[in-house]
Amino acid sequence: MIKNFVKGKTAVFIDASNIYFSQRELNWQVDFVRLMKYLKKEVKIWHVFFYTAFDPNHKKQKKFIDFLKIVGYIVRTKKVKFIKSKNGTGFHKGNLDVELTIDAIHNKKEFDSFLLFSGDSDFEALVKYLKKYHKRCLIFSTKNHVSIELIRQAKFIDIKKLKKFICK
Repeated sequence: MIKNFVKGKTAVFIDASNIYFSQRELNWQVDFVRLMKYLKKEVKIWHVFFYTAFDPNHKKQKKFIDFLKIVGYIVRTKKVKFIKSKNGTGFHKGNLDVELTIDAIHNKKEFDSFLLFSGDSDFEALVKYLKKYHKRCLIFSTKNHVSIELIRQAKFIDIKKLKKFICK
């Protein structure tokens, strides 16, 4: 399905938080072994990057990260931070958008096609930049988690169309 939209060596960049929210909406989980097999069958893979925040005390999460590395993903992590608000509450944060962007720009000579698993509008500038270097850009997300800015810049593929290939 996606091979019709790419050319040459392909780099894949996965924003884990976007995949997480997409899975919640879809009510099914991505099988990352099946995803890797699907990508290898469809395109000439250069690298598949996976960006995720992590809690070093969370053993299950550590095992998952180790598993991804074993099956061929290049995993980039950042420790989750707890951001306190003035009223004493707070939230956990661990965004790797900058790291993903740096990797894509730094390695742009290594690939011809750029597959981004994220719907975050922050990546609009990156997609515009890569297109100036004649990179084919595809965006993978769900309808409710993809920004209009990304849809306007690149070919959008709803992850639900890949269900039979990548569902756990």
